[in-house]
Amino acid sequence: MQTELQYTVPGMSCGSCKAAITEDVREVSGVQAIDVDLEAKSVTVRGENVEDAAVRAAIAEAGYEVA
Repeated sequence: MQTELQYTVPGMSCGSCKAAITEDVREVSGVQAIDVDLEAKSVTVRGENVEDAAVRAAIAEAGYEVA
């Protein structure tokens, strides 16, 4: 089943933030696409059967907190 999850990550502010989050979230099972919008402070994840808890853990692993 196609899943789309959206998160607000207020601590993101630069290209390094975007790269770190993209790298860690890409490792989550089922993730097919990641869109990080620094201006909106949002992360959108699309894929097959993506688990919310796994994405939140990957964002935390990258060093950021989901609001």
